[in-house]
Amino acid sequence: MFDCGEGTQRRMVEAHVGFRRSMKIFISHLHGDHLLGLPGLLQTMTLLQREKELEIYGPIGILEFIKAFSSVLGSPGFPLKIYEIKSHGVINDGEEYQVKAVEADHMLPSYSYLLEEKPTPGKFYPEKALELGVPKGPLWRKLQYKQDITLDDGTIVNSENIVGPQRSGIKIAYSGDTKPTIAFIEAACSSNLMIHEATFDNSFKERADENYHSTAEQAAQVAKQANVNELILTHISSRYPDVSQLLIEAKEVFENTIIAEDLMIIEITKEGITVIPQDN
Repeated sequence: MFDCGEGTQRRMVEAHVGFRRSMKIFISHLHGDHLLGLPGLLQTMTLLQREKELEIYGPIGILEFIKAFSSVLGSPGFPLKIYEIKSHGVINDGEEYQVKAVEADHMLPSYSYLLEEKPTPGKFYPEKALELGVPKGPLWRKLQYKQDITLDDGTIVNSENIVGPQRSGIKIAYSGDTKPTIAFIEAACSSNLMIHEATFDNSFKERADENYHSTAEQAAQVAKQANVNELILTHISSRYPDVSQLLIEAKEVFENTIIAEDLMIIEITKEGITVIPQDN
């Protein structure tokens, strides 16, 4: 989860997202609309008897914030680990993906995030394995994960003869609140998806600069310079009941742009993104 605004736990119920699932939370900065959902979320998880450990990452100050409301509401009823980010770089390195923090340009210490799926094994060709005398079973898995094997008769079978090239993973870039930055453009290079704040339209460009935010056009320029596949605009100011103008301004720069909606579900592949109808 990237940021946790007010009422997050209610949206999770509407989206049928379980409170006991494995998850990590990454807070971009300590403004209310990005972290005031944490007290309610942790309380709901406790009420529903979550047992799994939960990790929360954020700028310096996130620990004191969680301690403050926990001292009044009570500590979570499950293991909680809190990590304060002190510099850019890899902040979480798991088996399937890693998360990097990139310094953003906002009113107070802020971070953008990159979620990078690790490379996956290449395509496995079972007919080649059988031709080389490798029986179906555990040896196939070893071969798929780039391990050469030795058969009972002493024959050595090389993985590269049975498995195709390693496949790169999905990369997602999340800006948080920020002015456009070179650091984020460079870090987000060739992302499959960029999620970038677009608080204002072009008529409020000076205000966006003063408040350390981005316009829709600027977000599109960031996406174009980073050579990403798709762009989703988010963090739209409430002054826009109709967001069509922001979309027009963005698409003039970067065509593959859509605007985020509440409860939007998307499928991300190497080929692009697909918006899944909500009734599904």
